[in-house]
Amino acid sequence: MRWKNPWFWLVAALAIAIDRLTKFWAASQLLTGESVPLLPNILHLTLTKNSGAAFSLFAGGSDWLKWISLIVSVALLIYGLVGPRFGIWEQIGFGLLLGGAIGNGFDRFAFGEVTDFLEFRFIQFPVFNGADIAINLGLACLLIGTFLSEQRSKSNLSPQPRPPQGEGE
Repeated sequence: MRWKNPWFWLVAALAIAIDRLTKFWAASQLLTGESVPLLPNILHLTLTKNSGAAFSLFAGGSDWLKWISLIVSVALLIYGLVGPRFGIWEQIGFGLLLGGAIGNGFDRFAFGEVTDFLEFRFIQFPVFNGADIAINLGLACLLIGTFLSEQRSKSNLSPQPRPPQGEGE
């Protein structure tokens, strides 16, 4: 049996595995609040716990955020199973979104908060994790897929040159 949208499933599985492994590694190597510079003043490993959403929005809202994660994950799983065959960009994009939603959703259900550990200090960016990266890359892939699809549609709709007509027509 051939899987429909195979890249969707592979990318989702890889995103989940990378997210779980990196969060486990960070939590086993750092104490909460501890920061270790990888590239001083640029990239640090800083272990934090986030009970909110991206950028700590809705801090303390993990009860309803975990249900949002679950709903999004189930919807993407169903869409992957019964939806149309996606193009490669859509498969990768939806796979990354699913992987990120499951990665952070797992944290919310299991621990009541999300483990974050990547910190870009040179731009004062909030601490984030692999699931956050997957979600953002997934959105970028979907935008690229939409743009390329629109370009193909426009080229298919452009007027085709007419064959030369004879004099008596």
